[in-house]
Amino acid sequence: MPEGDAIHRAARRLQVLVGQELEVEAPHPRAAVKQLAPKLDGRRLESVEAIGKNILFRFEGGLVLRSHLRMSGRWRVLDRDAPVFGTPWLVLKGEDHAGVLWNGPVLELDRGVARRLGPDILAEPPDYDGMVERIRREDSRRQIGDALLDQRLVSGIGNIWKVESLWTQRISPWRRLGDVSEEELRAVLSTAHDVMRARVEGVPFRAAIYRRKGHMCPRCGTPVEAWPQGDDARMTYWCPTCQKGEGPATA
Repeated sequence: MPEGDAIHRAARRLQVLVGQELEVEAPHPRAAVKQLAPKLDGRRLESVEAIGKNILFRFEGGLVLRSHLRMSGRWRVLDRDAPVFGTPWLVLKGEDHAGVLWNGPVLELDRGVARRLGPDILAEPPDYDGMVERIRREDSRRQIGDALLDQRLVSGIGNIWKVESLWTQRISPWRRLGDVSEEELRAVLSTAHDVMRARVEGVPFRAAIYRRKGHMCPRCGTPVEAWPQGDDARMTYWCPTCQKGEGPATA
């Protein structure tokens, strides 16, 4: 699934369309049935904003288009007259460029979803107070690795950044929220913000333990372990020596 940093990079590329009256096409039948093209065609695009894992396109007249890429979606920016292959979900044509969406499983006029999201981890500055407040309202028995992926609490953190931030701060993903201090929680959130912001700016990143089950932890040499976590069973990676605390068998 594209994570918050990838969404912010896509939104940055799409800025070339802001301020222009767009020609809007919906070639894919599943997008066409939503009647988005007739509602948006010819309207001026006022802004493109990434919030968590969503991209919001604000058009004149108060219309807001929400795009969530899920596992397979992708936005590309092409020259206006460049050939477009396949059957994209949406094409936004400006004066010189076109924004093209392929495999857009969530594409709709926004009905307030953005207002229900937690503070964006990539905001400048990030609202750590708001994030901590929302997390602290959760059941104290909930595991921190599960809570960090809840977009109602903090928007934008995906599985890779959850894994790597917890490893950096030596906190087990299986620890209960009630056993995590506010200082530790803020440190994890700050780490996630810093590494994701660096990726938005194009800084190369190499995962320490994500998808490295059985490999040696680069900090202590212990084999990395992996186990599904949460209702969505996202695979969690951790070092049982560096990240002391509960494991999946005891959590």
